[in-house]
Amino acid sequence: MIDAQTEPESIKESGLQTAPTYTTMTMEEFLENDFEGYEYIKGKLVPMSLPSMEHGEISINIIRYLDLHVHTHQLGRLYTAETTFQLEDRLVKPDVAFVLNDRLPENRRKGSPVPPDLAIEIVSPTDKQYDVTEKALAYLKSGTRFVWVIEPVAKTVMVYRSEIDFTLLSCEDTLTGEDVVEGFVCPVLQLFE
Repeated sequence: MIDAQTEPESIKESGLQTAPTYTTMTMEEFLENDFEGYEYIKGKLVPMSLPSMEHGEISINIIRYLDLHVHTHQLGRLYTAETTFQLEDRLVKPDVAFVLNDRLPENRRKGSPVPPDLAIEIVSPTDKQYDVTEKALAYLKSGTRFVWVIEPVAKTVMVYRSEIDFTLLSCEDTLTGEDVVEGFVCPVLQLFE
């Protein structure tokens, strides 16, 4: 059940979907409305950080290199930040996500009921480190096998495999798909060019 303040009649009549003032809602209600710029975490809408130009450039670089490999080897599908994935009591929109062919849902006309095999998050200037780490661990807890957290200021990639198995890569290192995106290799530096 939605617990919200009432929108002014002029906004309702215009047909515009505004940023909600909900304090709580069900997962089904979120999926029906899929408010742009929000994720659903434990019954509440949480605004996503506004991406910068740098954020967009890094996203494109990741998609450029990763999609070429995934498509060439027919490993699965990549998804952009508009795609919703269910993680137990959350509905999230990773900056980039990868799902293996054998895990793709049959009905792909709505958000994914399964977590991605690889989730990629790019840290925005307004993100808090605690929230970024907590989100990475939520992916893993829900069944995501691999999380890359890309930090533009330090030009690093934190690779999470579990809550106790993670590696920090610098621009001198090479990012690999390990056993999730088999055969993928990319110098970390290329993500920031």
